[in-house]
Amino acid sequence: MCGIVGYIGENEAAPILLRALKRLEYRGYDSAGLVVVDNDLACYKDKGMIDALEQNLPKISGKIGLGHTRWATHGKPSKENAHPFLDCKGKIGIIHNGIIENHLELRSQLIKEGHKFTSETDTEALVHLIEKHYNGNLEKAVKESLKQVHGSYAIAVIHKDENDNIVAARCESPLVIGIGSKENFIASDIAALLDYTNKVAYVMDNEVVKLTRNGFEISTVQGEPVSRNVETISWSMEDAEKGGYEHYMLKEIFEQPMAIHNSLLGRIPDLTINEFMNGKFTTIRIIACGTSYHAGLIGKYIFENFSKVPVVVEMGSEYRYSEPIHENTLVVLITQSGETADTLAAAREAKRRGNMTIAITNVVGSSITREVDYTFYTRAGPEIGVAATKTFITQLVALYILGITFGLIKRTLEYDKIREHTSTLRKLPRYAQSVLDEAEHIKKCALTMVDATDVFYIGRNINYPTALEGALKFKEISYIHAEGYPAGELKHGPLALLTPQTPVVAIAPKDHTYDKLLGNISEVSARGSPVIAIGYQDDTELSKLADNVIYVPEVPPLFSPVPISVVVQLLAYYVARERKCSIDKPRHLAKSVTVE
Repeated sequence: MCGIVGYIGENEAAPILLRALKRLEYRGYDSAGLVVVDNDLACYKDKGMIDALEQNLPKISGKIGLGHTRWATHGKPSKENAHPFLDCKGKIGIIHNGIIENHLELRSQLIKEGHKFTSETDTEALVHLIEKHYNGNLEKAVKESLKQVHGSYAIAVIHKDENDNIVAARCESPLVIGIGSKENFIASDIAALLDYTNKVAYVMDNEVVKLTRNGFEISTVQGEPVSRNVETISWSMEDAEKGGYEHYMLKEIFEQPMAIHNSLLGRIPDLTINEFMNGKFTTIRIIACGTSYHAGLIGKYIFENFSKVPVVVEMGSEYRYSEPIHENTLVVLITQSGETADTLAAAREAKRRGNMTIAITNVVGSSITREVDYTFYTRAGPEIGVAATKTFITQLVALYILGITFGLIKRTLEYDKIREHTSTLRKLPRYAQSVLDEAEHIKKCALTMVDATDVFYIGRNINYPTALEGALKFKEISYIHAEGYPAGELKHGPLALLTPQTPVVAIAPKDHTYDKLLGNISEVSARGSPVIAIGYQDDTELSKLADNVIYVPEVPPLFSPVPISVVVQLLAYYVARERKCSIDKPRHLAKSVTVE
C-alpha cells in the first residue's frame, strides 16, 4: 500500500511531487522520498514524515521526477530502505508499490554479477535488473526486466539520460495516469492527481506506460500496443482518498481479496520458521486482544487440526498475571499494530519464562518485532477504520500458513493434504470476492436488524469464534448490544432473552456440527426470534428454517471463517450506516490500544 507519484512537464517537479505525496498520507506510511532529474539524479529520502523530508530538502531544479511514501513489507523502516532506489551508476531511479516475490533469487544472481545492494528491500533487485538490461532504451529495459519478475507491482522509472519520459508498469497493484496541459502524471491513487487534473486513464495488469510531457503510450510487457480511453473524474478529494467508497471501513472490506493475495505471495508454507524452531515444542499458546483474540481462537482449531499439538488461547491482559507453568511452549502473539500494550507485556513475559515466540503483525518495525524470535508480517496495508476488517482476514491467512508449516515440522500433514490445503488458500481471494459480489443482498438482510436492541450470533466449532467476531463488529460500530455464543449453549441461559425483537445470526456451514446447528436454529425460531442464517450455496435446508439466508461459497469447513467473516463485517457495516453511526471512528475506541 505504498504511495507512488511521477511528474513530467514544464513546471518544477519537486513541489508538485511533495504536494501529491501529502494527498496520499491517509494511506499510512513510514518513510518518504523523491528523485528528480537535474544534471544528475537528485535523490532525497528518509524515515518519517513528508513534512520532515520537505524541511530538509535543498533547492532542487528539475521538471521530471518521482515521489514515494513507503509502507514497509521487506526491511524495517529506515533511510536505507526508503524509496526511491538508484542503480549502481546513479542513473536509474525507481519507485515501487507491491511485492517482488522472487527478489531473493534475483538479488543473489545480481550480486554474483557485481551489483551492489544497499537495502533489505525487494524493490532494489528490480532497479539493478533494469540496469542490467539497459542499452540506451529505458522502456525496453523495463519490459525485459519485468519478464523475470514474479509478484505484484506498480512501478515508475526514470533515467538520467532520458529526461523526456517516465516508464511505468502495473501488475496487481493500482496505477493511474493523470493527463494535464503540457504535463502528465503517474500515481498509485487518484487522490494524488486531483489538485492538478481530473482527466485520467487507468493502467491494467501487465501493461507498460511511456509517459511524456505531451501524452502517453501503453503497451503490454510483450510489446503489443494498447488503446485506452481518457476518463473524467467527478469525485471530491475526500471521495478519492476513500476510493469512491462512503467510508474507509467499506473500502477496506472490499480490499480484502487483494490483502489475502498479498499475504499469500511466496509464503506457502513459511519454511524459514524452521531456522530457529526445529519442532522442539509440545504445546502452543496464542496470546492476543480484541479482534486479534478472535483470530487466535480460530487459530486454535487450525493449529490443532494441522499439527495435532494442544493449543491454549489467552487474552494478553490475563497472561502476564497467570501462574508460570514449566512446559515446552511456542507462544504466538497476534497484534495488528504491533504496539498493543497488553500483548507487548505478554511477549516480554513469555520470553522471561523461556518460551519461543512468534508475532503476527501488520506493521514492519513495530515494537512487537523487537520482543520476539520470529515475525510473520501480514500484508494488509494501512487500515484507517478503527474496526479491524482486512487486518483480521490476513491474520487468519497467517494462521493457516503457520498451521501448515507446523504440520510440516511435526510431520502430521501428508503431502497430499498440504497440496489440498494450499490449493484452498490460493482460492481464498476468489471466495472473499464472491461474498462481496452479494453485498446488496447482505444489505437487505442487515436492514432487518436496524431497530433491534439486542442481537445474538451463534456458531459451533471453528465458527464459534467467527460468531464472537461478528458480534464484536456489530456492537462496536452500530452501538447495538450483540453477543456471540456457542450454539450449544443457548439452552443454558441465552434462550431466556429471545423475543420477536431479538434477531439471531446463525452461522451454519456444512460441517460435522451442521445437524446440531439446524436443531439450534429450530430452538430459536420456536421462540419467535427472526433468524439470518449464513450457509453454503445450494443448501436447501436453511431456507426452511431461517427468515433470511446469506450464502457463501462451499469451502472446506476449516477455511469457512474467511468468507463468513466478510459477511458479518458487511452486516455490521450496513446496520451502522442505516443508523448514521460514526463508522470509521466509533465512540470511545482507538485503533491501537497502547496503554493498559
